[in-house]
Amino acid sequence: MAFDIEMIKKVYSQYEERINAARQVVNKPLTLSEKILYAHLWHGNATEAYERGSSYVDFAPDRVAMQDATAQMALLQFMQAGRPKVAVPSTVHCDHLIQARDGAEQDLTRAKNESSEVFNFLSSVSNKYGIGFWKPGAGIIHQVVLENYAFPGGMMIGTDSHTVNAGGLGMVAIGVGGADACDVMAGLPWELKFPKLIGVKLTGKLSGWSAPKDVILKVAGILTVKGGTGAIVEYFGEGAESLSCTGKGTICNMGAEIGATTSTFGYDESMERYLRSTDRAEVADAANAIKAHLTADPEVYADPEQYFDQLIEINLSELEPSLNGPFTPDLYTPVSRMRDEAEKNGWPTKVEWGLIGSCTNSSYEDLSRAASIAQQAIDKGLITKAEFGINPGSEQVRYTADRDGLLKTFEDLNATIFTNACGPCIGMWDRAGADKQEKNTIVHSFNRNFAKRADGNPNTYAFVTSPEMVAAIAISGDLGFNPVTDTLTNRDGQEVKLDPPTGDELPAKGFDVEDAGYQAPAEDGSNVEVDVSPSSDRLQLLEPFEPWEGTDLKGLRLLIKAKGKCTTDHISMAGPWLKYRGHLDNISNNMLIGAVNYFNDQTDSVKNQLTGEYGGVPATQRAYKAEGIGSIVVGDENYGEGSSREHAAMEPRHLGVRAVLVKSFARIHETNLKKQGMLGLTFADKDDYDKIQEDDTIDILGLTEFAPGKSLTLVLHHADGTQEQIEANHTYNAQQIEWFKAGGALNIIRRNQKNK
Repeated sequence: MAFDIEMIKKVYSQYEERINAARQVVNKPLTLSEKILYAHLWHGNATEAYERGSSYVDFAPDRVAMQDATAQMALLQFMQAGRPKVAVPSTVHCDHLIQARDGAEQDLTRAKNESSEVFNFLSSVSNKYGIGFWKPGAGIIHQVVLENYAFPGGMMIGTDSHTVNAGGLGMVAIGVGGADACDVMAGLPWELKFPKLIGVKLTGKLSGWSAPKDVILKVAGILTVKGGTGAIVEYFGEGAESLSCTGKGTICNMGAEIGATTSTFGYDESMERYLRSTDRAEVADAANAIKAHLTADPEVYADPEQYFDQLIEINLSELEPSLNGPFTPDLYTPVSRMRDEAEKNGWPTKVEWGLIGSCTNSSYEDLSRAASIAQQAIDKGLITKAEFGINPGSEQVRYTADRDGLLKTFEDLNATIFTNACGPCIGMWDRAGADKQEKNTIVHSFNRNFAKRADGNPNTYAFVTSPEMVAAIAISGDLGFNPVTDTLTNRDGQEVKLDPPTGDELPAKGFDVEDAGYQAPAEDGSNVEVDVSPSSDRLQLLEPFEPWEGTDLKGLRLLIKAKGKCTTDHISMAGPWLKYRGHLDNISNNMLIGAVNYFNDQTDSVKNQLTGEYGGVPATQRAYKAEGIGSIVVGDENYGEGSSREHAAMEPRHLGVRAVLVKSFARIHETNLKKQGMLGLTFADKDDYDKIQEDDTIDILGLTEFAPGKSLTLVLHHADGTQEQIEANHTYNAQQIEWFKAGGALNIIRRNQKNK
């Protein structure tokens, strides 16, 4: 069934006119990314050419998607907007709050019991406001979106950084915070700095052990975790057309790990095949009618250096399988070099677990290719050395894979089939023995591998690779195993070699499912009640943040000077904290507890300037708040990389942090800070980071003349009585400055709704 087909047809009916208008004002051939962006301008046809990397532009996304952990805060904010129904098609997907432990059935039942209050809230609020609801067990948000909602040439936003997965079906799909989602659901424009463009030309064709995952692992190695910041990555070339639709989704999905705004591919036959296979022939037919507009103009791909800000070329025929990690998704190592690298770096080579799934690699094709390796292990008499865990991407994928015998193959190797949910990928893994914090290695087909990410153990060395490589390495139990060249000894003492993986792009007998897990909203939700208990420790209605007081900020205490990598996992951990995502005060007790304090190299240990004693970050900040004292957080490069979770901005705001000053920001986090009325500032001179001392109190001057492009002055008052002045830059435009003055963007929405 094709959801929202009339909306899709309306988008397509405007495409030619809008692209022609854009081509006139830009006065050159257009990339695919530019076509989609210009076709979704809030005000209609383009009247000016926007400057990449500097112009702020208002867009009109076609739809919004939210996962259960982030949907809570997004919808708690939307409930304050005063609208009876969402303005654009929107969905909620329950995939984050299901812990992997015993297996699908037991884990799902336990999650429904433990999180019933949250699931009931999300179900009822969706029912009331016209939002499609996908029940627990229905699948991982991005796989479900790819199967049901993504369409070529569309624009969507989602409250999860891996929303970008929908680029596999030719969308511009962008991860945002809940406040952005709230704007769009409330019928307001969505603002984005017009992205730069990175072109990736793919030549050749994958073969043997190489997989689509290896493409993005290679790109991550080239661009690093911040190389894509502020840019859309557009893949093209004969190699791109040779990839399956879900393979393209894998590549786009992990674009979040290079900081890219999103990634996308032009519409081609693999996308058409996928649309028809997932019962969306109407969408395929509509896309075919405008297919020339759903890829770049021919001149662009013929001479890409002229049209992209950066160009990368990868020959798929020469690409070898690889693993990225540990502790960062951009540390690229081809499998042929892994044994040497592991020995050189002291990485444990004994592999304890192999995990297949997550939103990145849980399609039917992924499971079928990995199952082909598992079947070989059975047929060739191999004894699997590591434990296996499988997370199917959706109930449709699980049901079809079960029907076709793929899951039985894994079970024959004693694999645990977990729920159709995120599970270990986002820290929802109750792994036996993880509390001992022993040094160990796991391999997985997920997207992120930050410390503590999967199991809470800081000494788990996690390596990212393709599902088929996960299977091979888990069978061998050896991180250095290279299935291209190495043999294994079977139970009869024979040396055997694994053949390259095989699999089906799409199920030969088609997809099938008994209950996909979808709940349609009420036609009229006006009588639907949404209850939030005042005594709940899981849900808390939001109170508006206070507006700016109209003066410069003086006497701010330094809360923490974070050292090195400080991701959203460090600022607001997931795992056991996910259960508090709908309760701002409770979840604020995890604020910055994973950040490393520059002054003592410890986590969750900062100096309280009121007492001189060291304590936890949240407790210290609560002490400042109780005394009416504001504070400032200082950070390093790419601060806030990783997840889209706006809790990393809302928690400091709630507890009284007034500003975050860093060397550089990840895109989504900087926007989230702005939306919540926070000051997100960057050092004009990055060396000034070294001037921040532990006992500093800090003034921020120039706010009474706060204006776009005008820097602010910070005065550092040191404990010895000396002071220094440093300059701080910002990227606030006029509208974002109004968010700051109002105390947050939501306060403006609420005010405007009251004045209607």
